[in-house]
Amino acid sequence: MTYTQQPAVVEDTPWAPIAGIIATVSVFAIAQGLTYPLLSFILQRQGFSPGMIGLSAAMTPIGFIVSAPLIPAAARRFGAGTTALSCAALSAVMLALIGWSQDIYVWFLLRFLLGFAVNPLYVLSEVWMIALAPPSRRGRIMGIYTTIISAGFAAGPLSLLVVGTVGWPPFIVGITAFSLCGLCLAAVLHRLPDMQDESSGDVSVFGFIPRAWLLVVAVLIAAGFEQAVLALLPVYGTQHGIAEATMSTLLAVLIAGNIALQVPLGLLAERHTARLVKFCCVVLALVGCALLPAVIETWLVWPFLFLWGAASYGVYTMSIIQLGERFHGSTLISGNAAFAMMWGVGGIAVPPAAGAAMDNLGAPGLPLTLGAICLLLTLLSIGRWRDA
Repeated sequence: MTYTQQPAVVEDTPWAPIAGIIATVSVFAIAQGLTYPLLSFILQRQGFSPGMIGLSAAMTPIGFIVSAPLIPAAARRFGAGTTALSCAALSAVMLALIGWSQDIYVWFLLRFLLGFAVNPLYVLSEVWMIALAPPSRRGRIMGIYTTIISAGFAAGPLSLLVVGTVGWPPFIVGITAFSLCGLCLAAVLHRLPDMQDESSGDVSVFGFIPRAWLLVVAVLIAAGFEQAVLALLPVYGTQHGIAEATMSTLLAVLIAGNIALQVPLGLLAERHTARLVKFCCVVLALVGCALLPAVIETWLVWPFLFLWGAASYGVYTMSIIQLGERFHGSTLISGNAAFAMMWGVGGIAVPPAAGAAMDNLGAPGLPLTLGAICLLLTLLSIGRWRDA
């Protein structure tokens, strides 16, 4: 398939509802960004192995998987706005229960329910964002979107430097963020497009996957990569003698690469196609996996993680841009729900696999696992390109 640049057309951009959706997802990202490292630090202090920590982290993506096929039907029956607002409230309740229980075995269920509640909120917000972005400016607008989401994810780990990882304060930050998420969404709900009015044929989540299988695989790998890094990079760092506070800052630096570079990547996608930029991102992520053991204990780890984070998350940004280029209406909802489901599959598969590799091989198990999945996507992309 050949991709061409959009013609230069001046189009109105609905900045007010776009700003509202960005605000909604950014505060959601704060809560999600602090949850993974916070719970990993708590479980590590309790003496659990990396494999168990990775398995616990996989419960939230399982919730993504189970809820994803239900999102199109929920949006049709209850309305996208009502569904998203309800999920924001449920997410705050689930995080409060996690803070109250402090028990890993109860957390298995609660982290699953958290993923189940969070997923529709995220999917519907992203669908609105894609629908609002004019085609000729989709690269830069989705770059802005992922940049500000990344700022929210960075603020999550950074907040741990202020409130710590002990007791209720970090949980209160997350609960407040989910509550603000609902308020931001409610403020702009009347200005958002009604996706139910856009008819492009009813396509289920599972029916969408064969239509864009390489995009789906790219999201799976990008998700597994990110969630393994969020859950296990703190463990990897402490095994190299790096303090918890320093690792929280390093995680924030990795996410800061997204903050600085997703808009430039979006502009490159407008000029050179999202497909080519995505391929370059996955190759850079692969190279980063090979370099991580050499730089982790040196000052080079700071700029390295900045660039590595931008490249790895850029795979997802480019996939979202391609999704918006190729699909619309109800198919777009199903496609984004399929992306969310694959995000869950990646989170289930990769963090436990990386944790098990670390149990058996030590710290090198993390970059080896991440490098293997990046190599797989590189080879599939080359094969698809040759067939196109």
